Amino acid sequence: MKLSQDAEKLYQQLQQQFQTQHSNPIIGQLLHKLKLCLAESSLLMPSLTDTRTTDRDSLRKARDILEIGAFYSIRTQNIPAFERYISQLGPYYNDYSSLLTPSERRYALVGLDLLRLLSQNKIAQFHTTLEGLVKEHDHQNIDILHNNQFISHPINMERWLMEGSYSKVWAARAQMPIEEYRYFLDLLVDTIRNEIASCQEKAYNLLPLSDAGTLLFFKTPGEVIQFAQQRKWHVDPITQTISFPASNNVTKHELAKEKVIEATLGYAKELETIV
Repeated sequence: MKLSQDAEKLYQQLQQQFQTQHSNPIIGQLLHKLKLCLAESSLLMPSLTDTRTTDRDSLRKARDILEIGAFYSIRTQNIPAFERYISQLGPYYNDYSSLLTPSERRYALVGLDLLRLLSQNKIAQFHTTLEGLVKEHDHQNIDILHNNQFISHPINMERWLMEGSYSKVWAARAQMPIEEYRYFLDLLVDTIRNEIASCQEKAYNLLPLSDAGTLLFFKTPGEVIQFAQQRKWHVDPITQTISFPASNNVTKHELAKEKVIEATLGYAKELETIV
């Protein structure tokens, strides 16, 4: 298993393009050609039976290509492609780990994959991935889950989501380890907004526009109004209030939602004053 001379040239071009133009379409074209080269060289999904004939430098470069492909997929918002790249990187991170030096990009990509699983509500797979990391370190260095910024970030996100601490999720957007995390964090925030909006509809008949904006993590009234229109809420520009459809009026067994939403609103306002 060794890269051809043509593949080596394409690899050098890919490295140059990725360093200067992170979402340049040329990168996608180079990746397509290089994946064909990897397949021809049995490096796309390498087998452990071929270790004696495997060129380590080619293995490292193949891993680089797949890692760049994974990052490029996030930057172009092609999540199915990202999932394929993560799957193809598995043998390089596991089966061939003894032949390769550790990848500096690995944990960033694992963290991105954890955020993907969260954004898709695949909580069981999220924890399976974490358990795999623990087993990999023989259960002796579990600190990796908390001390590695790429891994601890999605772990905290999952805990805050389970707690309903949505304001903390929002604040975490300002503490991303790398910019690529933003795509999945924005998906999570959109999900949170719609969940909070559903609670608003059931807990209130009327809500001040400013409170709705704070609760939904919007910075301007215009953003709130646009969101309200999408939800078919009525916005009164004179009283600066939002009224919700009559069909969603509160019922007795839903009164708890109002208490929850008021607590969340209070926390959001407190966070706003701190920031």
